[in-house]
Amino acid sequence: MVFITRKEHFNAAHKLFKADWNDAQNMDVFGKCSNPNWHGHNYELFVTVKGNPDPVTGFVIDLKKLSTLIKLKVIDKLDHKNINLDVDFMIGKMPSTEILTVEIWNQLNDEISKLGATLHCVKLKETENNCAEYYG
Repeated sequence: MVFITRKEHFNAAHKLFKADWNDAQNMDVFGKCSNPNWHGHNYELFVTVKGNPDPVTGFVIDLKKLSTLIKLKVIDKLDHKNINLDVDFMIGKMPSTEILTVEIWNQLNDEISKLGATLHCVKLKETENNCAEYYG
């Protein structure tokens, strides 16, 4: 079993808040991340797949195809967008790094299987100090 990772980038804005809470409650729980005028991040996305290398190509997965898939299903939907308002797979969901990581997994899992590999991990780095990993 070999694990291989593709790294991608996107920039997006979001706001962490609960509409049924007042500003003070949101500030108490989410801090500056509840800024009414949003805030943004330069995200780094790591998608790790696993499998046995093809005996002919030596690939677990064709990384060009994996990159194209990630861009189509994830990056094009998130890059320079408002996660709360613009991203179809995040509508009605809290746009925390943790939830976003799970939803990115959901966008990729079946499609990676069709390419002959198994999705192992989605890691999303929101800041230099904060990241989330999801293993399904």
